[in-house]
Amino acid sequence: MDLRSLTIFQTVARLGSVSAAARELNYVQSNVTMHIKQLEEKFETPLFYRHQRGMTLNTEGRKMLEYVDGILRDVAELKHLFLDNDTPSGTLKLGTVEIVSKLPTILAGYYEKYPNVDVSLQADVTEALIKKVVEHELDGAFVSGPVKHALLAQQLIAEEELVLVSSSPSFDIASVAKMPILVSNEGCGYRARLALWLKEEGIEPKRIMEFNIIETILQSVALGLGITVVPKETVTRMMEQDKVYCHELPQQYASNTTVFIYRKDAFITNTLASFLQYMD
Repeated sequence: MDLRSLTIFQTVARLGSVSAAARELNYVQSNVTMHIKQLEEKFETPLFYRHQRGMTLNTEGRKMLEYVDGILRDVAELKHLFLDNDTPSGTLKLGTVEIVSKLPTILAGYYEKYPNVDVSLQADVTEALIKKVVEHELDGAFVSGPVKHALLAQQLIAEEELVLVSSSPSFDIASVAKMPILVSNEGCGYRARLALWLKEEGIEPKRIMEFNIIETILQSVALGLGITVVPKETVTRMMEQDKVYCHELPQQYASNTTVFIYRKDAFITNTLASFLQYMD
């Protein structure tokens, strides 16, 4: 058993297919099959359920994956520890909520200063990004904050004004109960602010409609489909064109803080350290 076997096992477990793992790792399929078989012989137990759609971890396989993930993560940190040099390079795996107004400026400036770093960016809602950073799937992420988590450190990026957006120039709180609420998926920071406000007012929304793309939400609001809550800066142009109208929220719900989170117990590579320093 060696690191290659563990990497193959981890990849098959993630992709659920020997052929898919072989393609990703650039191995022949028989080689992948052989390594899986050797692991099962070594531990004297099957690790997968085999079926027509591929392979799924069984109970013993899931148990083994927890250890394999830890071993390979530790090996990766060892490589960073001994092979990292003074010039940031490699890939920086980041996550972001959909609306971070400063993000383009941050990324453009960082790339200009450190052209040897490849930034991989993944969009999701705050709750999902926190989970991915905690589980080492991302080096860090831009999320709605503040974040309270024992494993995470955070760095302030921006504070933005939140507004309620509708297609009508007039608005009152009672109308919320009569109109659909247009929001991102569960775990979005703006949605959480809106939910807290409505709960305090004792209002049950008529309908909640979920969208994955903020532009779709805003276009739907402009067409009169419903209302939403987003940072004011996001809708400035549409507001100037009289496509939508912004309404103030109660002070305790009218601001959103964006923070950059990362694991405080993980080894900070030169690449991540340079990114944190650049944003400071």
